[in-house]
Amino acid sequence: MSELKIGDQAPAIQAKNQNGEIVNLSDFSGKKIILYFYPKDNTPGCTTEACNFRDNYQSLLSKGFEVLGVSIDSEQSHQKFISKFELPFNLLADEDQKIVNDYGVWVEKNMYGKKYMGTARTTFVIDEKGKIEHIIKKVDNKNASQQILDLYDH
Repeated sequence: MSELKIGDQAPAIQAKNQNGEIVNLSDFSGKKIILYFYPKDNTPGCTTEACNFRDNYQSLLSKGFEVLGVSIDSEQSHQKFISKFELPFNLLADEDQKIVNDYGVWVEKNMYGKKYMGTARTTFVIDEKGKIEHIIKKVDNKNASQQILDLYDH
């Protein structure tokens, strides 16, 4: 599959959120979407990133953004993660790895010399018409929201 680029139409998403409700990317038409992919619920880096989006959620909303997190964890795992850290946004369960594959973030990783497949922490900003406006491959977990806002502060 070819790598997604800025200006491409964002692949359609239809997935269950933490409550088992179907969420479509098209539900957010007219808003900018921060679609962030992360490896695993309740791990240190992913928690830092999610809490940064939580702490800045109101200011992101006020600027016309909606936040959607995606990982291959289950709805139940997402539910626990959300309640533990009071996350105010949807987390999508991508257990069949369709979304991570559609977005090209399911990659070979290497930890301590062991190779395995996993999710590359990546953030896509999708514009009001469903086109990819920005792709952040080097996510700063502690400043994930500011990283996005800086792209729009001209």
